[in-house]
Amino acid sequence: MTKLSVNINKIATLRNSRGGNVPNVVAAALACERFGAQGITVHPRPDERHIRYQDVFDLKAAIKTEFNIEGNCREQKFVDLVLANKPTQVTLVPDELGQITSNHGWDTIKHKDYLTEMCKLFKDQGIRVSIFVDPDEDMVEAAAETGTDRIELYTEAYAEAFNSRKDEAIRPYFRAAIKAREVGLGVNAGHDLDLNNLAYFNQHIPDLLEVSIGHALIADALYLGLEETIKRYLAALK
Repeated sequence: MTKLSVNINKIATLRNSRGGNVPNVVAAALACERFGAQGITVHPRPDERHIRYQDVFDLKAAIKTEFNIEGNCREQKFVDLVLANKPTQVTLVPDELGQITSNHGWDTIKHKDYLTEMCKLFKDQGIRVSIFVDPDEDMVEAAAETGTDRIELYTEAYAEAFNSRKDEAIRPYFRAAIKAREVGLGVNAGHDLDLNNLAYFNQHIPDLLEVSIGHALIADALYLGLEETIKRYLAALK
């Protein structure tokens, strides 16, 4: 079964909008675990507009499932944060300053030397590494040359096309996953996956190990409740 890692950034966004500590991100993460999520994801950014750096330390001390920290490894503060907490996995994302949300994968050909250096840095500390990539076979093949353990397929294009042409939308992701298998990489996926499109994606992507879902899942929880929402996402991954 593909693992579900819940991204709790939006819980932190809600907390920060009011100040104080309600809702509590650690309590939310523990609830996600209790309801069946197999991992917790955070994506701290330099302005701490959602997840704060201290949240990462607090979460590391509390959660029992896999911990995935996403972010821009070109920021030294992010690198230091990951090394200090030693999560199960670090996902390297090529964010720019001020970016609202991730919107593209790494050019693993252009940045191969740099990514190789970063993969070694984290793997030497026992941290599994995943590189955020677009569904491009050349990018997947070059990612394998960096020493990364996994790739995370950026799924916004799939989600945008799903309702009108899902067969066409899934094809590049299928080909990218096959290429990943050929070059020995594990496959994760994330961005705009939801209850409408998740099951189809999971059924058509071979060897999919993990999905990271935040915005849609937290939004669904407003209507369905967190426990029922996680139950439905897990059902879509069977």
